[in-house]
Amino acid sequence: MQNRNNKRSLELLAPAGGPEPFAAALAAGADAIYCGFGNDFNARRNATNFDDESFAAACKAAHLAGVRVYVTVNIVIRTAEMPKVLSVIRRAWCLGADAFIIQDWGLMAEVRRIWPEIEVHVSTQANIHDARAVAWIRELGIARVTISRELSLPELSRIADEGVEIEAFGHGALCFCYSGVCMLSSLSGGRSANRGMCAQPCRLPYDLVDEDGTVSQMKGADRALCPKDYCTISDLSSLMEAGVGSLKVEGRMKAPDYVYSVISSYRAELDDVYAGVKPSAETEHARMRRLLRSFNRGFTDAYLRGESGNEMMSYERSNNRGELVGEVVSSRRLEDTLVRRGGGNGGRRRNRHVTQAETEIALAEPVFEGDLLEIRPLTDPSQFLTATAEHDAEAQERITVRTTRPMETGSAVRVIRSKQAMEEAQRAAHLECARKRPVSVSAKARIGEPFTVTIETEDGISATAEGFTVEPARTKAVTEEDLKSHVLRMGQTPFEPTSWTCEIDDDCGMGFSAVHAVRQDACHLLEEKILAPYIEREEKTAPVPPAWRIKDTLREVRKSAGIQDPLSWKAPEPEISALVTTPEAAEAALSAGADIVYAAPDALSQGTWPESTVPLLDEVCREIDHERLDPFVVPGRRVACGNMSELVLAHERGALPEICQLIPVHNESALVALEEAGAEGVWLSPELTLEEVVALAETASVPLGLSVYGRTRAMTSEHCILQAAGKCIHNCAKCQLRQRRFSLRDIDGALLPVRTDLEGRSHLYASHPLDATPQIPDLMAAGVTRFMADGTLLTPQEVSFAVERVKRAVAAGREGRKAAPRIQGATSGHLFVGIG
Repeated sequence: MQNRNNKRSLELLAPAGGPEPFAAALAAGADAIYCGFGNDFNARRNATNFDDESFAAACKAAHLAGVRVYVTVNIVIRTAEMPKVLSVIRRAWCLGADAFIIQDWGLMAEVRRIWPEIEVHVSTQANIHDARAVAWIRELGIARVTISRELSLPELSRIADEGVEIEAFGHGALCFCYSGVCMLSSLSGGRSANRGMCAQPCRLPYDLVDEDGTVSQMKGADRALCPKDYCTISDLSSLMEAGVGSLKVEGRMKAPDYVYSVISSYRAELDDVYAGVKPSAETEHARMRRLLRSFNRGFTDAYLRGESGNEMMSYERSNNRGELVGEVVSSRRLEDTLVRRGGGNGGRRRNRHVTQAETEIALAEPVFEGDLLEIRPLTDPSQFLTATAEHDAEAQERITVRTTRPMETGSAVRVIRSKQAMEEAQRAAHLECARKRPVSVSAKARIGEPFTVTIETEDGISATAEGFTVEPARTKAVTEEDLKSHVLRMGQTPFEPTSWTCEIDDDCGMGFSAVHAVRQDACHLLEEKILAPYIEREEKTAPVPPAWRIKDTLREVRKSAGIQDPLSWKAPEPEISALVTTPEAAEAALSAGADIVYAAPDALSQGTWPESTVPLLDEVCREIDHERLDPFVVPGRRVACGNMSELVLAHERGALPEICQLIPVHNESALVALEEAGAEGVWLSPELTLEEVVALAETASVPLGLSVYGRTRAMTSEHCILQAAGKCIHNCAKCQLRQRRFSLRDIDGALLPVRTDLEGRSHLYASHPLDATPQIPDLMAAGVTRFMADGTLLTPQEVSFAVERVKRAVAAGREGRKAAPRIQGATSGHLFVGIG
């Protein structure tokens, strides 16, 4: 556990999508680096990532520099994949990984069971928001939790009191949705964020439209789901005081120059904080300039301050903004150039006229030779182009650049790529040693005794080498300064001497080549000592159990926890349920044949509801939500839990908790882990295929359910989507926009319904309705017993129709016949088309 009173405890955690960004992170001063190993089981499967050879080399370089390496395994895992992903983890561990960042609760349980010596961090994808969930994680033996990006400084401070190291998001691209509950990408194209294949549809343009299709957003607010990038370089002292142990920089898909620029800026700022130095305004400006000339969509730290308004959004553009450095003052077209193309391999040569222009720019900030400039007209920003700065120039100077066409006066000019940063990152990538580790060095030269050199790292790892016997000088005696100049020549070693002590007799004599040999031996011994714990792992680490053994172990776990074995468990009779938003809809559902109705806390706080109504709690449970949500957790009563905090509370209170579909269960190990945590039922993820549902149903010893009709929730955001209309009154209870039926219209014309709750959080729904009722007979045959009609967006009459449709499909399953065909225009979700 980190010491909250020690300001040096804030780890600077850098991203690396491959060897070159890894070297850049090392050279820039990262304390730890996270990366993917292989391309199958991490949330950036399209990054370069690492193979065995490159990963081993990266770990060696990092460990010699005193830097830790974390491997991301932050996706959901299918049952059939469990042995393979465990093999990946074991291999990465034996090659030098220091910890693993995991999303899947089943994988987490397996790693803790098989290899208790392996350090496990809970991924932000696991969607942890409060101290209650973190306290539960502490009891599981988890070393660190990556907290949701949306949390404020007071919330971080409260969570840090639980004694689990806290990793907080510090810089880079922000997801619009709460991590781990986003299905927008999978619902729109099958590429799931929960499987590391997010297509980032949140960065695309959308129109906010009302019931009549009228566009209701502010001018220029085309990217309604696109936040600015996070930047906390001015908040480092506050984060440390809150007890944050690690500051994470996003960017495993980013270039080496981005990694180098961002990490070096934060390194310098952190070092100033540690030293109690307040940087000058000029220094702070230079650091911010460096950040702005790395990829960014503008910067925000709104969440840390407990805010989530329009100030955090990048409505007008989702690409790199760079740094605004000036504007166009004049531009003129040059004579066209005739360029000859083709002619190779006997082809016909053609002449082509290439247009050129000379564009003069007045600078407000300096530019440097080779910087890539973006020139964007004010009247039509889509007609931007790029140019290259041909020489260095200071602020207030004017430069001329070549462009492909004249640009209008007043066009904004930005630096979007720094040539200097690219060159620095390139140099780091090609250094034999990207970063040297500070060491203290001492030498002992006593006549008649062996000459010794001791080298020690700042964290207390030391090595001593002995050499020749020191003799009296035959000619000139060696002085301490002579010895210092030769012992401290560490050249290509991974060490950088920062202090020196020496014991030396007068009139010592020795050859300096022999001195060099002893120093070299000490360096080699220190390398071996640093790397020894990693080299010994292969023999000490238990092998990966085969699939049959994993299954047997799960049976043993159930037995020891008093959970019934699936082989002897008898599934209950099918149950038809409906999720509704009003008492009228609840009555309509029950009248149509629903056995039970579910409703969210906001809905339950208004009107008179049937006594049997089951609370369906939110997928977000922060400290500020406890007063509102906790009263719905009642001993002996059913409650559907949207996140781990609510499950923990329900188990403590003796309630009958069910797992909502937004806590993903994709494997038997996750099913058992949640049963151990108290789950009395599980609603399965809409990202599962029919085959995967069937396989899970065979291994369950609690009722399994599936939403089979309605609209699937695509995402939940702390920022209210309706703010894009520019009419926020900052009072959700009285907001007239919330009472209307708004949607986001995508570039293909599809409508994604938007609803905002009383807490100002928005919920976005799939563009096409779900109708999986034709598959109910197959699901019943497999052992699924709970079927839900999601009436969140339906009128009472529509809820009644939905429940009747589910009821008829259940009857068909009981009678051994097919259910009615799917409704036209609806989808079967992922039952037949799996996620990426």
